Amino acid sequence: MRETIDSAAFTNMLLCAAAALEVNKQQINELNVFPVPDGDTGTNMSMTMGAASAELKRKNPQGVGEVAKCAANALLRGARGNSGVILSLLFRGLSKVLKGKETCDAYDFALAMNEGVEAAYNAVMKPAEGTILTVSRLSAAAASDFAETGSDIELLLSCALESAKDALAETVNINPVLKKAGVVDAGGKGYVVILEAMLASLRGEVTPESYNVDLTEINESADFSRFDTGDITFTYCTEFIVGRENEKSADLLRAYLQNMGDSVVVVDDEEIIKTHVHTNDPGLVLTEALTYGGLLKVKIENMREQHSELADGAANEEDERPKKTAEPEKDFGTVVVCAGQGMADLFAELGTDKIVTGGQTMNPSTDDILTAIEGTPAKTVFVFPNNKNIIMAAEQCIPLTEKKVIVIPTITVPQGVSAMLSMDTYSQSEEDIIESANSAIQGVHTALITYAARDSDFDGHEIKSGEYLGLLDGALLGSNADVNVLMGKLADELLSINPEFITVYYGEDVSAEDAQSVSNILSDKHSSAELSVINGGQPVYYYMISAE
Repeated sequence: MRETIDSAAFTNMLLCAAAALEVNKQQINELNVFPVPDGDTGTNMSMTMGAASAELKRKNPQGVGEVAKCAANALLRGARGNSGVILSLLFRGLSKVLKGKETCDAYDFALAMNEGVEAAYNAVMKPAEGTILTVSRLSAAAASDFAETGSDIELLLSCALESAKDALAETVNINPVLKKAGVVDAGGKGYVVILEAMLASLRGEVTPESYNVDLTEINESADFSRFDTGDITFTYCTEFIVGRENEKSADLLRAYLQNMGDSVVVVDDEEIIKTHVHTNDPGLVLTEALTYGGLLKVKIENMREQHSELADGAANEEDERPKKTAEPEKDFGTVVVCAGQGMADLFAELGTDKIVTGGQTMNPSTDDILTAIEGTPAKTVFVFPNNKNIIMAAEQCIPLTEKKVIVIPTITVPQGVSAMLSMDTYSQSEEDIIESANSAIQGVHTALITYAARDSDFDGHEIKSGEYLGLLDGALLGSNADVNVLMGKLADELLSINPEFITVYYGEDVSAEDAQSVSNILSDKHSSAELSVINGGQPVYYYMISAE
């Protein structure tokens, strides 16, 4: 019988939990509803817990209160993805109850588990049952029930674990999406793995070393220094708004600009023409623009200089990571999360201050996003997560910095591009920027073409490993061994949307010729839409397609 836990025991419990997650992360990843190769929940939970493991080894805190505080702080900054953020919140509540304690008993631990659950539920805007939230809540409730009469902390954890397992098994019946896929919740599974490892450690059945895994935290960042400025064909990113003072068609301006450069975007209404182009001669571009009306706004940036600054920053980032908040030089700044050199370049051209490398294959940590925020020389920083699994990590930055942080809830990269194009941080107010960005998001439909990482059966649809797999606005579009067939199905699905603009961002494993060939399938059925093909260089997804 064991009635208390001291700091050494608690530290080993947490180290074993981190090691167990690392061992089981792929099994947890494979519980994803769609079999996309995205290294999701298991990887995120393992890396989040790994941050706590590294900090505990470095600091060796004394007293369970200090151990809990050390772990909670590391988890908060190392949190990746929604599952990682929820995990950090569970431990934040744990730390609150154990604060100042040298040891804890069964009653303390049960109270701490419930405080963590409350913190997690309070932080999630729309708590979904049949997830890690349900598993942790029912587990904590079982711990409380035991603590009312029992004092053996091993038995308490055993009761909590059994309740967690039962709750995990029920997630497939509670959550409709899980039921369609026939899998239990991945985050809930990760939580069960944590409890199993903590209990086994407390019983002396395992040690951190017995797992034989390396918990060195992975740190990824974009290496802009790999790309030479000579790779930039057109030097000047030129943006302008011209007032319409005659009947000249904006199509004529678009045709002219396509001969003057690339990345041409021309949007017009009855009063103005808004334009973006990469060119070597912005003077000629603006002269042509004046034949349509007076210039209302002009911005010209040298992309070679921007690239050099990014490359220098990447080369020095490890040794010169910002130690303090950058002094504000303007009212508003932006931080964007994306993966792929082409996407990073595009966002830089749109005026992004800081780019955080990440996305579906690697969700950045709260600390990664916080570093970018603090390095942005603005009073207010708008963050574009561009992935639904990164939004919560971005929101955790709000209380961690003196800057005002506003998270624009973009769930795809195309949404982020559209939102950035819609806003003007020089002339708009904060409220106008938020309204413009959110309005732009609503008008974007996103299709993703990747490959199936494993055989699966979803809602009666048989998916074979290695097939092309398509998603449209988060829903399964289908799978096929021929990408042309899948793209044809997407073209048909988009008919009900009747988009005016279609943009195809092709990934790192796709040639420009193949991208153009596949894109022709879309243009054949949507001849009235303006179609653009851009090298995004993104991993995982062969194509990201924006329809507006």
